[in-house]
Amino acid sequence: MSVKNLKTFYKTRLQERVYAVDDVSIELHEGQIIGIAGESGCGKSTLALSLLGYYFPPLNYESGSIVIDGQEIISMSHEEKRKRILGEKIAYIPQAAMNALNPTLRIINFVHDIIKQHKPDMSNKDISDMAAQRFEQVNLPRRVLKAYPNELSGGMKQRTVIAISTILNPKILIADEPSSALDVTSQKVVIAMLRDMMDKGFIKGMYFITHELPLLRHISDDIVIMYAGELCEKGTVEQVIFDPRHPYSKALMGSIIVPEEGMKAHNLYAIPGAPPNLKSVPPGCRFADRCRFAEEKCVKNIDRVPMVILPEGREYRCRHSEAELNDMFSKDFAQF
Repeated sequence: MSVKNLKTFYKTRLQERVYAVDDVSIELHEGQIIGIAGESGCGKSTLALSLLGYYFPPLNYESGSIVIDGQEIISMSHEEKRKRILGEKIAYIPQAAMNALNPTLRIINFVHDIIKQHKPDMSNKDISDMAAQRFEQVNLPRRVLKAYPNELSGGMKQRTVIAISTILNPKILIADEPSSALDVTSQKVVIAMLRDMMDKGFIKGMYFITHELPLLRHISDDIVIMYAGELCEKGTVEQVIFDPRHPYSKALMGSIIVPEEGMKAHNLYAIPGAPPNLKSVPPGCRFADRCRFAEEKCVKNIDRVPMVILPEGREYRCRHSEAELNDMFSKDFAQF
């Protein structure tokens, strides 16, 4: 899946444009899991919806391309996307998935709606058998198919939504905070289940969106950090977590509480201020007002900050060179 220069916005009642996804480019390869992280309001969930290429007000598409298996999907009609792309090529686990099920319908009804859309000639018995097999793969008994959502626990609802979303073995899965509101044990089950689906080939690639940074180390291959609608850093898990390049990524990693040996001796880092209002994003560097390393070149240059591509393939969006950042980090973060 290739996403290039994607730009989407929300239109307010006053016809203002709020760019929650601003010139985003990502490449997802077969067998890869990309973790997407950042503060609340940075545009993670909007990016998840935008990647589907299925836009309804107040979310609007402005520019950019989304190519899946060499097929550009932006130019397709909604009907064509619904029949040929959604569910089969790409699927979505919504944020707050436990509340995504209509409480007046049995679980089997949701499965029927999805499968009939793509396989209209499939019999009800075959649909039920197919659903039961997938539900068993996520450790849910067949009886769940006849249950109403309110008869299931939170963890069972989450696994039910995952089973329904992946029933047609989509090539790409977008999981928007699938472990939120779950206890640690249930989180571990969900993570293991998604990894197992990748290992068995049910899913070929995944975007895993979360604000719980420690989770990314256990599931992701690469990490993308978002800030104010932009991507500010891309790299492998080891690079971004243990050697971030962008000042925001560095501060974000310094704010994590982890129960590992030696970490009690480190202070936690707090990022001052708040992210900018996406209705009126400042020109130039969007993180400058909160960055302890901001200089005149960061504030006065109002041009968009370009992504710096390093030899090892990682990228970051900052006006400081890598050598400057290394020097700044070694001095300023020594206490953390």
